[in-house]
Amino acid sequence: MPRVGWRKPESDRRLSDAVSVGVLMRVFPPGLVDEVIEATGRREQRNRQLPARAMAYFAIGMALHTDGSYEDVASLVTDGLAWAERDEMPARLANKAAISHARTRLGAEPVKELFCRAAKPLVAQGAPESFLAGRRLLALDGTCLDVPDTPANEAHFGRPGTAKGERAAFPQARMVAVAECGTHAITDAEVVPYTVSEAEASSSVLARLAPGVLCLADRGIYSHTAWQNAAATGADLCWRVRANLKLPVIEALEDGSWISEIYDSVNDRKRQHPTRVRVIEYSLDDGRDNEETYRLITTIFNPEEADALQLAAAYTQRWEIETAFDELKTHQRGARGVLRSAKPELVYQEIWGHLCCHYAIRVLMYEATAGSGRDPDRASFITALHISRRTIAQQGAFSP
Repeated sequence: MPRVGWRKPESDRRLSDAVSVGVLMRVFPPGLVDEVIEATGRREQRNRQLPARAMAYFAIGMALHTDGSYEDVASLVTDGLAWAERDEMPARLANKAAISHARTRLGAEPVKELFCRAAKPLVAQGAPESFLAGRRLLALDGTCLDVPDTPANEAHFGRPGTAKGERAAFPQARMVAVAECGTHAITDAEVVPYTVSEAEASSSVLARLAPGVLCLADRGIYSHTAWQNAAATGADLCWRVRANLKLPVIEALEDGSWISEIYDSVNDRKRQHPTRVRVIEYSLDDGRDNEETYRLITTIFNPEEADALQLAAAYTQRWEIETAFDELKTHQRGARGVLRSAKPELVYQEIWGHLCCHYAIRVLMYEATAGSGRDPDRASFITALHISRRTIAQQGAFSP
């Protein structure tokens, strides 16, 4: 029961209003869905009970309603589309087998392409919590998702071992993603089998960076090749590196950082082709006896643009992507800790549906807090998720 004098925050009321116009079609309009279906060659050749457009929304709706059956989610999607298109004829309810066939016809590519076309950074230039030295703060990291233990999934994805030499309970898919630090919106991703390393999976994501951003990454991402390829995009980088990486002082800078050089340890053992970096080294006084030392390297060489303290503070925002992963894997996925698709192609479709769903909720959270002075990544994702589920669960909840 609410406390006496308690009022729902203004941003939460605005969020409810925003979601009420249709959580899916607002962020992924039918015109965009149709373009993607056409571009990926999944346009059906004859009229079907579950056309490709409906199944694209179904893939996202399935991520929003992880506890719902196939039939429940399909009913919500088809009813919502019929209401939006002013179709007064009720759709015939499809059974689970028909829905599975329709999912297979659609495949993963349209849902992936829908995410790739729609997912963009949200914060306007100049927001202090989202930019440093005029560069948008993005964080890159990887995570894994359990997939159903079927022969097809195990053969395709593989599964990790355990400390005792046994196999993990489930096969896993690996996801490497980029998130906007100021909003937790995941704006790019790559999904691969577990047997593909995080470094290999991250290479394609790094190649899609662009000028005007500052990419933050943990030490698991670093290699000389990855650094060079990411820097070649024109993006700026600030990555943590392992403590035993040799970083000699070539030029000491006034803020305590220094210029150093890194090399390709495999192809340049004689160190004839150095890459210059700026190094920031620091520790946190958190009361522990053994303080951990952090070593960052960056492509921002001028301390007047961003000094060592600013870069160290910015690096802490790398953890924002961990929060985004937690939102997707713990709250959005809910009690269903394992994805539901028994075939690899549908696993990919399901994961891209989850990414679309998370992005849609984050867009609406950003719109709800815009202009209120409230930091969008401090709004409640759980509240937004619950509102979204209640809204889409109502017949006719999709916006015209």
